[in-house]
Amino acid sequence: MGEVTTTPKDLHDVAAEVARLREAIEGAGRSELSSTSVHPRHRDGASNLAAYLELRRHDARGLQGRLAGLGLSSFGRIEPHVLETIHAVEDALSQMGDRGPVPAGVWTGPDDAAAGAVGPSPRSDAECVNLLGAATGGRRTRIMVTLPESSAQSSELVDAIIDRGVEVVRINCAHDGPDAWLSMIENVRRAGRRVGRQVTVVMDLAGPKLRTGPIAPGAPVVKVKPSRSVDGHVVQPGLIWLSTITTASAVPDGAVSIPVVDAAWVAGLVVGERIMLHDARESARVLTVVDRRAEGVLVETRRTCYFVPGIELEAGDGAVAEVGMLPRPAGRLRLRVGDTVDIVRDLAPVSPDTGPARIGCSLPQVFDDVRVGHRVYFDDGRIGGVAESATADVVRVRVTEAGPTGARLRAGKGINLPDTTLRLPALTDEDRAHLPFVAAHADVVSLSFVRQASDVRLLQVNLDRLDAHDLGILLKIETVAGFENLPAILATALVSPSVGVMIARGDLAVEAGYERLAEVQEEILWLCEAAHVPVIWATQVLDTLARTGRPSRAEVTDAAMSGRAECVMLNKGPYVVEAVSLLSDILCRMEAHQSKRSSLLRRLHAWDSAFSLPDAEPTARDASVTDTR
Repeated sequence: MGEVTTTPKDLHDVAAEVARLREAIEGAGRSELSSTSVHPRHRDGASNLAAYLELRRHDARGLQGRLAGLGLSSFGRIEPHVLETIHAVEDALSQMGDRGPVPAGVWTGPDDAAAGAVGPSPRSDAECVNLLGAATGGRRTRIMVTLPESSAQSSELVDAIIDRGVEVVRINCAHDGPDAWLSMIENVRRAGRRVGRQVTVVMDLAGPKLRTGPIAPGAPVVKVKPSRSVDGHVVQPGLIWLSTITTASAVPDGAVSIPVVDAAWVAGLVVGERIMLHDARESARVLTVVDRRAEGVLVETRRTCYFVPGIELEAGDGAVAEVGMLPRPAGRLRLRVGDTVDIVRDLAPVSPDTGPARIGCSLPQVFDDVRVGHRVYFDDGRIGGVAESATADVVRVRVTEAGPTGARLRAGKGINLPDTTLRLPALTDEDRAHLPFVAAHADVVSLSFVRQASDVRLLQVNLDRLDAHDLGILLKIETVAGFENLPAILATALVSPSVGVMIARGDLAVEAGYERLAEVQEEILWLCEAAHVPVIWATQVLDTLARTGRPSRAEVTDAAMSGRAECVMLNKGPYVVEAVSLLSDILCRMEAHQSKRSSLLRRLHAWDSAFSLPDAEPTARDASVTDTR
């Protein structure tokens, strides 16, 4: 088989195609995006972002293949430096043309690193240090940990995670309050001084989170049952703690606490004594005293027993006492596919036992913006449906997703509306009340549920009023609107000196669909790298390990992929210290194998309208709520 050669015409055709692409991209330098009044340190990033957006308006896959066939950079790592890479390729093509026909694939072209084709951009690294501080432990990727409430009372956890190399801590302003936040920050600063490095404090504003309203608690019923073998024999009786003292520390391990109103009656019970009762179902049951302690007695039952307040317990001597008040379980709605549930404006507790099912919503704006046919998801997508009707006070949702046996919906669970444009700012009244504390004590403020450029500008206006111009800004992308408006969001954010983006994969997966999450987060990574903006990879990283002490195989792979971001966030959990250690080890190992990755440049439609950027100034409606009070 003869050798395939590259002719001068082949080189000329490829060079002409590259030149046409370059000319189109250079024209983007005059776009509205690149002319935005960005902060001086972000001018290169804004210009490169404009160039990248223009590049992604073209389908360059055929050109990539032809360049690869010539042994040249195929633009797979073009994001951080678009025009530099194209110029390097043009130079190589020119050199190849001077040499005349060459065997295909023999010419290696310029060094990829020199062409800017491998590794993160130094400018991107500088912006990451500016926002999140320096990386430690031989890693390029930083680790962020969300602090639990306990870290306000004790510095033990803070010390442990910082000793293991955590560079960033996150405080969720949706929980606790200023006193607890200040204690957490003091513990972080103290630990940072001890190890001799700056630990970045990020305070996360809650934003306009949609949540389900209250549900009336269920009936005060406690079920106690024995454990049985597969053939029905009792292998472990049900254990019950009878006492007037029901604090958790007093209850023996494995026992269910049942309060008794008569302390003298309890004091008179002896080991071996039998107690008679009729349970909530009027079934006769017998309890046997197996242990006697100062605070009460431990009894066992060999048959399932249901307790409610007021049930009479008869001792062996005929003395009778009543069961006291029992806890009422949190209310919940049981929903199945085909059911309807009404989202109502009224936030009074709803009954879980009366139909049709109904539940309140924390944001009344829903009733102005939801339309028939819009999708509605509850509880991180565990329950999904479609709006069947929508009025000023009620949105009726037909359940289409709830698992094969249905699902339970509780109060305080998230509501996602991926098809609905909610006309409200990302910065709430509560967020603005927290901003003075954040500006005084944190290094970075995180803005939740960013949907459009005006959300960013609204935050910037409020920070300006607090003279907090240099406070770092982290933008959480967790909605489809935020993803689709990301070019305009970044253009507005780059006015500030220190900017980053968090891919909040929990809500984003529900909004975009789980089947699209990988694609969406990939495109966010590309766009932010083009803008030289650091990215935080968040939600459920090593979550099983943090909660249970043992990781799943899938989440270890996810943790390995997370190293393509500049920072990875771990949520709180009893084993979060172990999660930090494993994540650090995974990141170090993976960085020895890869730095980012190459990608095919098909045309992207997500940001076709990127150059028709919306006005980033607060609207009249938004401006009316910018008062920091």
